[in-house]
Amino acid sequence: MTLQTIDGKQLAEMILQGAHHLTRNSQMIDALNVFPVPDGDTGTNMNLSMTSGAEEVKSVKENHAGVVAQALSKGLLMGARGNSGVILSQIFRGFGKAIEDKETLTTKDLSDGLQGGVTTAYKAVMKPVEGTILTVAKDSAEASVELAEQHEDVIDFMEAVVDAAKKSLKRTPELLPVLKEVGVVDSGGQGLLTIYEGFLANLKGEELPDVEDAVSMDDMVNAEHHKLAQDFMNTEDIEFGYCTEFMVKFEEDKLEQNPYTDEAFRDQLSKLGDSLLVVSDEELVKVHVHAENPGEALTLGQQFGSLINMKIENMREQHTSIVGDKKKKKKSEKKAPYGIVTVAMGDGIKKLFESLGANVVIQGGQTMNPSTQDLSEAIKEAHAENVIILPNNKNIIMAADQAAELAEIPVSVVKTKTIPQGMSAMLGFNPEADLETNTDEMTSLMSEVKTGQITYAVRDTQIEGMTIKKGHYMGIAEGKISATDKDKFTAAKTLLNQLIDEDEDEIITILVGEDVEEKEVAELEEYIEETFEDLEVEIHQGGQPIYSYIFSVE
Repeated sequence: MTLQTIDGKQLAEMILQGAHHLTRNSQMIDALNVFPVPDGDTGTNMNLSMTSGAEEVKSVKENHAGVVAQALSKGLLMGARGNSGVILSQIFRGFGKAIEDKETLTTKDLSDGLQGGVTTAYKAVMKPVEGTILTVAKDSAEASVELAEQHEDVIDFMEAVVDAAKKSLKRTPELLPVLKEVGVVDSGGQGLLTIYEGFLANLKGEELPDVEDAVSMDDMVNAEHHKLAQDFMNTEDIEFGYCTEFMVKFEEDKLEQNPYTDEAFRDQLSKLGDSLLVVSDEELVKVHVHAENPGEALTLGQQFGSLINMKIENMREQHTSIVGDKKKKKKSEKKAPYGIVTVAMGDGIKKLFESLGANVVIQGGQTMNPSTQDLSEAIKEAHAENVIILPNNKNIIMAADQAAELAEIPVSVVKTKTIPQGMSAMLGFNPEADLETNTDEMTSLMSEVKTGQITYAVRDTQIEGMTIKKGHYMGIAEGKISATDKDKFTAAKTLLNQLIDEDEDEIITILVGEDVEEKEVAELEEYIEETFEDLEVEIHQGGQPIYSYIFSVE
């Protein structure tokens, strides 16, 4: 049997089997992950990315290969997670672009697609590293040029491409010394090979074994040993601590003021950290960067449009988790009576919530709203018979309600809209009370605190009679912009004068953001003590992005 062309339906089936094969083997690929060290989730990221692409492919009704490839590209771009997921999305974005006009594909068309994918992926990575998924993609694409001339049969061609990818993957430890040191091949390259093997299996009408069944016992031992390879790096050696991912949906008015180019944006972001990826199309740009101050990266993105699909992960905590804190006791199999899930940004705020009794703190909040799925997973992580969720943001409440409805255990949402409300509500929790009583008491307490915030404007605007200039600071009292000034200290003073009632208020808690210097805090503290003599002042390093200060007054 020979197959000289494939149509859209056949390509869609190949993609679905490639995605399925990746799903079955994502955990093994996770075990191989080695670069960058803190991100031990290559298989998971590639799987989630490819699954998103496959879901988009399922919606295609046309029997047109180019249309199917474009759908895969769109789904991958929207669902891409982590370095490996973004690079994978770019490989298939370039593939789709190269064959977008082709109704059916020959071996020459497939080769053109593979080469287009490599070109696009290499452009997306600021500092390409050989010995990674990029190398496997490049080597197999380069081999495909000659293979297309040798083979008109698509099956024979794809077999040879898979063989070239296997040989390239095997060479990755020679190109990337850390792979050789640990004794594994590149995890991203393994993921790409797994997809290609799924493509070939579909063409041949075969079922594939899991990768675990196909590798030797020595390979599996090496993979398991790699889980301990994180011990080679100390957590304090991680220079840029936050894995930051976000997308910007372009807006015409902003682009008129700030014309966008990939090169210029990459140059700006490169000054903030490393492991940088920037990819864009006509409608949006996706960013992945390891940064010490993620808020600065988000600010740069906002100059071109609206922020969507944001995720920030603390890689130092990830690393500590991977290495394993031997001082921690093994988690009991028995569920606790209560678990509290809350949402917050900043290490300091996270620690405050944990000290108040929160079991799971999701990194998120303003401009970074966790999904219903994120919250559902946090409910499970709490490992409790009853769970209380504190959203701490009005834009997260609906997702929290949905997660509560989907949960298999009783879950209540205390509809906190700010961090101070969440902290105040925590003080009302009673482990001896039932869920309804706790919900009522915590809801009552959250209304006894006033919230103030200092942030900055990303564009010129006029609102409620106020003229606000881009880059100026804004004071927000109880969710309403009430002050603005080019000087942060002046804006903060104006806000505090509006927020504090000397006759009723007794204490102010200040959560200090990541952009604030010690001398600024000292100056503000002195002003409060001189202006409001009877007010007790508490100051905590919140470490939150976007907001220089969060004030809690009660």
